[in-house]
This record gives sequence, C-alpha cells and structure tokens, in this order.
Amino acid sequence: MKLLVVDDSSVIRKVVKAAADMLQMKIVEAQDGIEAIEILSKIYKEIDLILLDWNMPEKSGYEVLVEIKNDETYKHIPVMMVTTEGQQSNIVAAVQAGACNYLVKPFTVEDLESKILECLGKGGGF
Repeated sequence: MKLLVVDDSSVIRKVVKAAADMLQMKIVEAQDGIEAIEILSKIYKEIDLILLDWNMPEKSGYEVLVEIKNDETYKHIPVMMVTTEGQQSNIVAAVQAGACNYLVKPFTVEDLESKILECLGKGGGF
C-alpha cells in the first residue's frame, strides 16, 4: 500500500512516515498541492490514500481535495485531511467535498494509524 503525504512541514511528513512504516506502507511525499497533483498525474494508480494538509503555499489542501474529487481519474482515491484547521465548519466542508476522514494536529501516531486504517476500510467508522 502506498500513501501520498502532502504537507509543507517536513516534521509532519516524518511522523506520517513513521506511522506508515509501522503499518508496512510506503509513502510518497509532496511539499504542496501543486507538487501533489503533479505526482498524482504520474503515479495515481499506485496511490491508495492521500493525507492532505489544509494550510500550504500555492494551493490549499482544501483546493487540492476539491480538484481531486472533481477529477474522474483521481476521485476514487480516498483523501484524509491532516491539519491544524479544527473548526467545525472546515471539517464539514472537507467531508462534504469528499474527505474520508479528518485528523487535527497535533495527533498521536496511534490516532494517525487508526484513521489511516479507517480510510482504507480496515478500521471503525468516521
């Protein structure tokens, strides 16, 4: 299984990599939404889940989420928001736009693993 981790924070990408390693998953990293779409255009068939930050330069995670979910080629890929944006209105907007789950930073590795498994249909519900 392969995750696309989209976050401008290298620290968060390292935390996600640690969780992915524990789940025996591989990751591909993108520093922003533009890079994420470029990566998707090349290897979308390999990506099982996208973990997406909200606040990034160039293009917000929400904009990337909407773009992915409106594209016939990518819309089947589950997307989980992993962000500091904890306002209820943002959570609702992301879920309505197609996010499979939402995790607010800071989080534990255990919480992240649980949410990843939920998005992949291997855990409890949202």
